[in-house]
Amino acid sequence: MKYINSVATLLWSLVISAQGYVATEHPNIVFFLVDDMGWRDAACYGSELYETPWLDQLASEGVLFTQAYASHPRCVPSRYSILTGRFPARAGIPGAAYNMDSSEFTLAEAFKQGGYTTFFAGKWHLEKEVDQRPEVQGFDINMAGGKAGAPASYFYPYTKSKRASHRPEALIRGLETGESGEYLTDRLTDETVRFIEQNVDRPFLIYLSHYAVHTPLEAKAEETANYEQKINRIELSGEAYMPRDGTTKRWQDNAVYAAMIQHVDDSLGRVMKTLKQQGIAENTIIIFTSDHGGLSNRGATSQRPLATSNLPLRAGKGHLYEGGIRVPLVVKWPGVTSAGIVTDRMVVGSDHYPTMLQMAGLPLYPRQHLDGFSYQDTLRGKIAEREPPIFWHSPKARPSSTGDTNASAIRVGDWKLIDFYDEQRTELYNLSEDLSEANDLFSKEPTIAARLLAQLRTWKTELKVFQEE
Repeated sequence: MKYINSVATLLWSLVISAQGYVATEHPNIVFFLVDDMGWRDAACYGSELYETPWLDQLASEGVLFTQAYASHPRCVPSRYSILTGRFPARAGIPGAAYNMDSSEFTLAEAFKQGGYTTFFAGKWHLEKEVDQRPEVQGFDINMAGGKAGAPASYFYPYTKSKRASHRPEALIRGLETGESGEYLTDRLTDETVRFIEQNVDRPFLIYLSHYAVHTPLEAKAEETANYEQKINRIELSGEAYMPRDGTTKRWQDNAVYAAMIQHVDDSLGRVMKTLKQQGIAENTIIIFTSDHGGLSNRGATSQRPLATSNLPLRAGKGHLYEGGIRVPLVVKWPGVTSAGIVTDRMVVGSDHYPTMLQMAGLPLYPRQHLDGFSYQDTLRGKIAEREPPIFWHSPKARPSSTGDTNASAIRVGDWKLIDFYDEQRTELYNLSEDLSEANDLFSKEPTIAARLLAQLRTWKTELKVFQEE
């Protein structure tokens, strides 16, 4: 059952209904979410191949986080966490459950309760029943969000694959009509731009959730050709895959994927330009992030094409090593954030919910966003740390596709422990000294290892996650 957090929230809602909002009093928010984009998949994060001028500009005008995390290394659980402010293990996701229950009081519902017009475009992937759709979970408008985890093709029609071996995907509702050659990333941007132009006089929340840069790897021919030429000019030496396991991509050398990154960056640029043209850029917060790490690993017997390399981070999508869970995060809050700030403050996906409510001047819902810890103090220039531990639980591994195995993990300060419980194997890393997680300290730091493992097991017991293993 969904609830109103307090009497104060109810009174706040009555004031909104009686008086309405003035746009300048409550900032608009654009939450710009990219699918499968790795931590190093942007120039401002160190990539020498990918060109991301608009994200680079946003970072130069706002705050770039170097230690932002997804709550899970796969799509559905991570997206659940962003929208609910909870670690996915609380709802048994992934496990017996793999979708967001309609009883959850989402981020969108909190904003709608606060008088905001709410807009969703792109990948939802949390729907199993009709009552789990975006428009039932707090979004006034839903454009293209449904069951689909990926399009069959990025070129219209989006449900017809260009590859005979590609499985058919669920219908992408709202985009049944289009023009030949239309590109999905552009179409979602078109819809978002149209919404902005029609809602300049009221506070809004935009949740632009691109299907890109998830597979299938498809991009426009001209941009792909440009990156093919660029790759030919880059000196790459050695094997294409890491010698440590032979399944981890070593180089960022996929021209199609590079072009897809550029298309997403162009989308961000169009949104930024539209906000400026409509005179509301200085009253609009932009949050740019990804749902988990880049696709850089495959199972030992898999021949699937890989998108990117997350090095120096270890592994990628599906793994609880840094490459699977560390993500880009850039935030611009006009009038609040100083320009060009880089911070190592830890943030995890569940933290966006309370942070966005505070930035919008809306009441918190602490009974809902139980695992959210606001990072607005960092955006305001204060020195602060995320004190509570970050927990991960991944009980539905895909060893044949991405090469990962079932595991749980905890991070406290610089220390990170990963428990591969099925294998009765545990690893410990000091990330301040070993970003690549190459030096396992489990046997060398028994006291720290024991303390973290006890915390992790206590958390799992409290959440009853052992029932899902």
